[in-house]
Amino acid sequence: MIYLDHHATTPCDPRVVDAMLPFLTEQFGNPHSDSHEAGRFARNAIDQSLRTIATIVNVPQESVVVTSGATESINLALRGVMMHPRCKRPKLVICDTEHPAALEVAEDLQRQTIADGRAIEVVRVRVHPHDHSLAGQIDLDHLQELVDDQTALVCVMMANNEIGAIAPMPSVAEITHQAGALLHCDATQAVGRMQVDAKRLDIDLLTASAHKFYGPKSVGFLVVGNGNRRVRLRPQMVGGGQQRGLRGGTLNPASIVAMASALQFAMEDLADDSKRIARLRNLLWQRLKDGVEGIEINGPDFQTETATRLVGNLNVRLQRIEGEAWMAATPDIAFSSGSACSSTEALPSHVLTAMGLSESEARRSVRFGVGRFNTEEEIFSAADQLIASHRKLVG
Repeated sequence: MIYLDHHATTPCDPRVVDAMLPFLTEQFGNPHSDSHEAGRFARNAIDQSLRTIATIVNVPQESVVVTSGATESINLALRGVMMHPRCKRPKLVICDTEHPAALEVAEDLQRQTIADGRAIEVVRVRVHPHDHSLAGQIDLDHLQELVDDQTALVCVMMANNEIGAIAPMPSVAEITHQAGALLHCDATQAVGRMQVDAKRLDIDLLTASAHKFYGPKSVGFLVVGNGNRRVRLRPQMVGGGQQRGLRGGTLNPASIVAMASALQFAMEDLADDSKRIARLRNLLWQRLKDGVEGIEINGPDFQTETATRLVGNLNVRLQRIEGEAWMAATPDIAFSSGSACSSTEALPSHVLTAMGLSESEARRSVRFGVGRFNTEEEIFSAADQLIASHRKLVG
């Protein structure tokens, strides 16, 4: 199998596995047991890992809260702000193309109230249409219209998981904070794939997940405050008061060490990885464009110096067949028709329809994600197989 689905997950880097293994066998102490050396060793390893993460995203160490991954982080951020006893504003503003992990929380919050009994209002920001030069990117004029003095929280993802569109976060932050609201950014696809400076970008709450940057699954983090303003959250998991009471439960040293190691390696390799991955993605697109009649790109352009798209992302639309049929006909290539977290649904991509594509066009679309361990030989082979299966399907 040739793996081209790196937006869904990434393989664990062998260097990360090496860093993680001792904490599964030899150094197994409970990091909250400070009465003996085993516990203190585990605690120190976690502290060092959190310092690494905090330094990379440029926030205070105490702002990094470890979670089970992006979904939990998003729940803690959105529910934590809107349902805090001191929340005085009932409005949540969220982008149309957010991940289902955020949109479904927002939908649930619409059935809740803030502390003074007012119903939570959720409003959605549109994105630029598919034929716009900034296709799939948030419409800042519309955001400006929606954010007001009743807005508690604005949610905008940094890089879209389907079309790779990178949001203009400084402008989003400026609009958000001028109204006195907080900004949550789902940076799950961005962290480890590009420079993410939460303080410079002025992001109050930032979500990330280790398995998107070559770490293990079921561990991630939420940045709670970048040092510029106070952020209050209502905890969603309580227990032993761990992590300043924001998220109870015994911390897992092995996963946290692995996450920090994965992020550190990702940033050390970022320049070389980005250049090589972009070249492979462009090669895949060129081969498909030459061999698949009528194929088109979904989302922002990536062939200009001002490209606003993740370097490994390629989302394309076919002329005559559905993406699901193409995937079934090419079983040795791993690619997808959209978000892995909504792939069990029969619905077309909400990201593509939010850009103005029809349901039929969305169903005729697929996503490729090129990653660190892909090779040029794999890209050539994948393209040949994809072109062959497409020709077979269209007759």
